[in-house]
Amino acid sequence: MKVGIIRCMQTEDYCPGTTDFKMLRERRGVFEGVEEDIELAGFTNCGGCPGKRVPLRVRELLRRGADTIVFASCIKKGTPVGYPCPFAKRLVDLAAAEAGEGIKILDWTH
Repeated sequence: MKVGIIRCMQTEDYCPGTTDFKMLRERRGVFEGVEEDIELAGFTNCGGCPGKRVPLRVRELLRRGADTIVFASCIKKGTPVGYPCPFAKRLVDLAAAEAGEGIKILDWTH
């Protein structure tokens, strides 16, 4: 599995992605039960509200080899700021449309 992680641009000041990387490394959270090797293809932000740059981010992560797009928990769950993205479902839909068949889309990390 080659993973590209997309995070909320608003949380970059608060979170360096440490827990996302820990979950990947320790195969916890959304990565629990993954038996194949996991490689990080890239870690980027959504491009800011309302997330209309997500297709560009997905395209670039795929170009760099990602076969799985994962949205960091800051988007769906609002960690660490306690405010989930009001556009979260739309971001996942945009990513799925850009990625096409055969690419996994996961909507949280931990």
